[in-house]
Amino acid sequence: STLYVLPPGFVESSCRSRIFWMKLNKLFLQGKFFQLEIYDPYAGPILLDEKLASRCGYVLSEDVWGNPVFRASVLGCHVANEADELFTLTVNIKVSSFSSMRAAVTYTYPMYCSYPSWASREIVCEENYMEVSVKTDVPAVSNDYTVAWMSALPETQNVAYQQWQLMFVSPSGRKRVTVSNAVKLGYSFNYTLSRVYLRAPYHSNESDISVVSGVNMNMVTSTSMYRQRWLLLLIDTTVSCPVDGISFTDTTLTWTMPRVIPTLVVQESTFLSKDIVMGVDDQVIVNPEEKNYLLKHNETHIRITIPTGAEEGRLKSSISSGVYGVIYSIDLFLEHTWTDAGWQTTKYTVIKSITTPFMPQIPTVINNTVPEERLFNVAFGHFLPDVSLVAISIGNVPFTPREAQHHGFKVYETLFSNRTKGFILEVSFDDPYVLKEYVNRNETKYTLLVNYTLSVGPEMTLYYHSAEMECVIADIELPEAVGHCDEENLYLTLPTFGLHQYWELYLGNTLLNRHVALTNGYLAATNSTHLILQIPLFAVGVIYEEASFQKIKARFEVALRKVRTMETLQMFSVSCSFNSSEFIICQPDGTVMISAEMKTVPAIDMSKTKLRDSSCKPREYNEAHAFFKFHVTTCGTSVRFEGDHIIYENEISYEKESLPGQSIPTITRDPDYRLTVLCYYQAKETLVLGAFVSDPVTSPPFGSGMMGPRSNTAAHRRVRQALNVVSRVSKDESFMEFYEPSTVILKQSVEPVFLEVELKDESPSVELYLENCWVTRYLDFSSTPRWNITVDGQVVLNDQCTH
Repeated sequence: STLYVLPPGFVESSCRSRIFWMKLNKLFLQGKFFQLEIYDPYAGPILLDEKLASRCGYVLSEDVWGNPVFRASVLGCHVANEADELFTLTVNIKVSSFSSMRAAVTYTYPMYCSYPSWASREIVCEENYMEVSVKTDVPAVSNDYTVAWMSALPETQNVAYQQWQLMFVSPSGRKRVTVSNAVKLGYSFNYTLSRVYLRAPYHSNESDISVVSGVNMNMVTSTSMYRQRWLLLLIDTTVSCPVDGISFTDTTLTWTMPRVIPTLVVQESTFLSKDIVMGVDDQVIVNPEEKNYLLKHNETHIRITIPTGAEEGRLKSSISSGVYGVIYSIDLFLEHTWTDAGWQTTKYTVIKSITTPFMPQIPTVINNTVPEERLFNVAFGHFLPDVSLVAISIGNVPFTPREAQHHGFKVYETLFSNRTKGFILEVSFDDPYVLKEYVNRNETKYTLLVNYTLSVGPEMTLYYHSAEMECVIADIELPEAVGHCDEENLYLTLPTFGLHQYWELYLGNTLLNRHVALTNGYLAATNSTHLILQIPLFAVGVIYEEASFQKIKARFEVALRKVRTMETLQMFSVSCSFNSSEFIICQPDGTVMISAEMKTVPAIDMSKTKLRDSSCKPREYNEAHAFFKFHVTTCGTSVRFEGDHIIYENEISYEKESLPGQSIPTITRDPDYRLTVLCYYQAKETLVLGAFVSDPVTSPPFGSGMMGPRSNTAAHRRVRQALNVVSRVSKDESFMEFYEPSTVILKQSVEPVFLEVELKDESPSVELYLENCWVTRYLDFSSTPRWNITVDGQVVLNDQCTH
């Protein structure tokens, strides 16, 4: 590697409480690898690893922002010590683009620390080691340290080093080891011009855990011994550091430590707390209350309380099991100085990196939509600054933020007062990716389906969140129809907007489409805005409210129904009166109304016309017209079957009459001249009847009718109802008393039910055939379970339930 000059801003360092602090700027290390070497002027560079760090008083970690941090005790290995007052440590920073560290760039960085004011005893509780240093009050030979004396000191120290031994006291007993063996156990022991220090790892075999004021303390009880024939020096090098004491609430973290540690205070009655200082990173917080920190102490405890999210720490976004949340971290230290009779002054320093558990922060979606603007406005938050929007799906169609903007969506960030941010999305109701559903009578439900994809935290973990926004507004105008008539037709005119999209037209229960219109003889015409229906007077679907001599009052109506639910919104109807000289109407109940025109020369007396039954005379008449009204079961009406139809036939005739002449013989009208009347009904029709809830009047089957002289087959064909079928439930086997319609009948499974189906038709040509009969548990006949009584006319003997 080659030595290079440090880039400005790459390294920051300080000396705080006899500890070297060095921080590297992570921006200079992006996409690169680095190593630290401790430079010893005699041994050269020594690679820093975990084992070396804990034994030699080094810590390599990261601050809450991810910047590498290196800390070292001034009593650490390879630190140049000048009279226990000025300390120097040189570090090599190696940076490479390769994990193997080849072609590394090496920056040499010396650090200096001046620390002349030592306490009698100083204890440092670092992340990976505990260190105690004690002033040795051995009288000095002379204060005049000559160059020759100082040059001989390392050799003298090396000889003396061999004379030291350590005595550990633990629950397992006493253990005495030499300094060299202590090093093998992970300890570091040495002495300087005026101090002896011991550095110990946490949780060693010689350590013990004790609870002090509710806080677990890791303790190493030891005595350092120096023996010569004329001298025995015993130094208490016991050290004790907290290993927990951290607690959390939703809004704060609290660090608790014991105020008095018995193993470190020989006579508690003489204990006097002199100073308690807290800090963040390497900076002392002079007035903690200004930052909303609490530094409190009483006779037993010292407590530091930090609000979660305080500026000196870091809130970081995180994902746990697919849930978004935050983690707060802060690097604290505490210095407690006290005096007691045994130790004069003790300076106790604890450095603690604290990280809260994962705290779920479920994001909220706020619908700020203003219907009048026809614009969805959706706020999604709250998030920390380390969260970014990487994709958004609208209606399951993915977009990057740039693509979303290009499409016409508005996507932007907004900042909140608590240093969080949110994402705002604006989408027009009319955007094709917005779902639209026609609801109620005149409203549209607009639905916006959103799927957010966020990059969370420095790890850039992907987080997904879906939301659904709905807005219902009355923005649909129901159509209004206009009707009129001419001499032969009825007309309905209505707007085409919304037809087939929101609603359909129904003739009864039949969808009125183009095929039905053509089949029924309607004429349908459309322009850019309206549909015009022309319905001939005698077309299928026309309702005849009144019929009399040469006059018909007819009505045509269609229902406007919702496409999806079939709910009827309103009825469109046109009603007119027509003058008609000739017509035949076959009513659903079998009533036939005829207005017949018979032109003869000379004219005949229409009052003498009749049907086959001569008692059936016209109800109204004039010189050329006669109006008859009768039932198909009266007036001599005959019936026959022809294909799928029943044909009822009657005829209008005139009684034989002689006409006066000028001389004999006389002229006589042909007595066989007749006007034949035909009504067609469908001969076979399946009806579904409910014995429990149905009214006897059911949906009409259809038929047709015609009239005309025998020599003329031209006719009008009409669709009408004729069958009249009733089903009832008898109260007992006598079939004398029946339950009323719409009555719910409750029966046990073993009780008999007496059913009756009756065809109320006097015609001998009509036959009742009971095809299928079943029982359901609910009022809906198509529901399950279902029990069959007859299937295809055959009685089912078992009681198996059919689903």
